[in-house]
Parts: sequence; structure tokens; C-alpha cells
Amino acid sequence: MTEKMRGVLEMASAMVISGTIGLFVVLSGQPVTSVVFWRCVFGAAVLLPICAGMGFLRLGLISRRQAGLAVLGGVAIVTNWLLLFAAYPRASISIATAVYNTQPFMLVALGALVLSEKLTLNKLLWLVISFLGTLAIIYAKPGAGYSGENYVAGIVLALAAAFFYAVAAIIAKTLKGVPPQLIALIQVATGIFLLLPFSAHGPRIEAQAWTILLTLGVVHTGLMYILLYGAIQKLPTNLTGSLSFIYPVAAIIIDRIAFGHHLQPLQIAGVVAILVAAAGSTLGWSAVPHLKAKRDASERTSRSMRR
Repeated sequence: MTEKMRGVLEMASAMVISGTIGLFVVLSGQPVTSVVFWRCVFGAAVLLPICAGMGFLRLGLISRRQAGLAVLGGVAIVTNWLLLFAAYPRASISIATAVYNTQPFMLVALGALVLSEKLTLNKLLWLVISFLGTLAIIYAKPGAGYSGENYVAGIVLALAAAFFYAVAAIIAKTLKGVPPQLIALIQVATGIFLLLPFSAHGPRIEAQAWTILLTLGVVHTGLMYILLYGAIQKLPTNLTGSLSFIYPVAAIIIDRIAFGHHLQPLQIAGVVAILVAAAGSTLGWSAVPHLKAKRDASERTSRSMRR
């Protein structure tokens, strides 16, 4: 098997695992703070020996500034988990996951503001399409079992989760040279310290819930990180971006099979708009065909002048 094929299998597996997170969160029956706390605990139990075995815990590998930024990223990623998990029972796993996939646009906006990255007209057009998709979902009739107020609250929570994910991603961009496994370990360790006061006196956890929480920590955090980072190292960025859309599709399928949640026509239109816009922005598609033709002509002219 080639390295590229191994990378494809690792990325696809990581995204399928991610797509089942909502199912395990809902089935655990635990408060969101407890779910995230134990995810961090069990995730750290997997990542700590990996980092130790790879020599990532030695002094001098990471500076104080980098460690501080990694902790700040941990605050953002843990907040992202709390908000997203809270969105699941309010708006359904399908809708929360679809809205959460506006994160590429949050990242583009933050990149322009914080890192002074160029914001192109094409990216703005994809942003508008994604925004219209979100509006369609908001104005759609909620599915059975979802009240209008909770439904909108779930969408707002998913949007907020996407924002904090983008914050964590921006911080990660400033940590070049730091092993991603070590960043992940610092993040989950930060989550343990942040959530310990809220989880020490939670409700009694039954044996079945312990199994689910252990799975979230070991499989959905430790194993998923290993597969994801392994794939990123083997695959080109465009292929990584393409395969990442297995995640929302898997989540929608799981939500349909496990809970029988049907998407309304306007919800389907909104989900498709968000996912197409996210794919277009991530993979560099042209939102308007004539813009691509104009850009290609400009590039040909530029190359001719250089000759």
C-alpha cells in the first residue's frame, strides 16, 4: 500500500470517527461539562505515553511563549467542544454539525484580521453562500421534538463553537515546529484543569456511560488525533480538505439511522449550501465561472510579462 493510500484511509477513518461523536455525546446522558472533562482525561491518557515515547516531553522542545499559546488554544478548543455538544440536543446532530462547518469562513475572517491574510472576492462569495445557507436553516421548520427557541439556540451554539475552533486553528498556525501530538496533549490537559471544578460533583455515572465516555476519550480524541495528524503529514492539502467533508455527511447519516431525524426541505437546502460553500472555499473552487476565467487570463498575462 502506498503512503498516499494509507493517508487517505487514515483521513477517512478519522472523519468517520468524528461523525459519530454526536451519537456518543447524546447517548452518554451526561452533562456537557462532564462529557468534555472525561474526554480530556481519557484523551490525555492516550496522548501522554505517545508523546513520551516519541521524545516530545523533553525540556527545550517548546518555549514558554509557545506553551502559553498552546494553553490558550486549549481554552478555545475546550470551549468549542462545550458549545458544540450543547448544540446537539437543541438543534439535532445533523443541523448542529452542518452549521458547525461554517468554521472555514470563521478561519478566513480571523486570518484576515489577525494574520493580515488576503481576503479574496471568491472567498467572500462563498461566505455569502454559506451565510444564506445558515439563514435557510434558521428559518426552516424545526424537526419533531425541537422547539423553535431551542432550535435557534442550538444553531447559535454551533456557530459559536465554529468560531472558537477557528481561534484554536489560528493559534495552532503560530506554533510551527511544535509536534501536533504535544499541542493536543497540552489542550486536553488544559481542559482537565478548567473543568475539574465543574465535574467533581456531577451526577453518578453508570457503567454504560463510563464505556461511552471512555470511547470518546480513547477513540474520538486519542485515536482520532493520531489518524488525523498522520494523514495530514502524508496528503496534499487539497485532498485533506476534500476528505474532511466525510465528517458532516457521516454525522447526518448517523443522526438519521440512530434517532430517525428527518431534515426538512429548507434545512436540506441550507445544509447543501453550507457544505458546498465550505468545500469551494477550502478547495479553491471559483464561486462564479467567469471569475476563474478572468483569474486564469490574468495569470497567463503575468507569466508572459515575466518571460
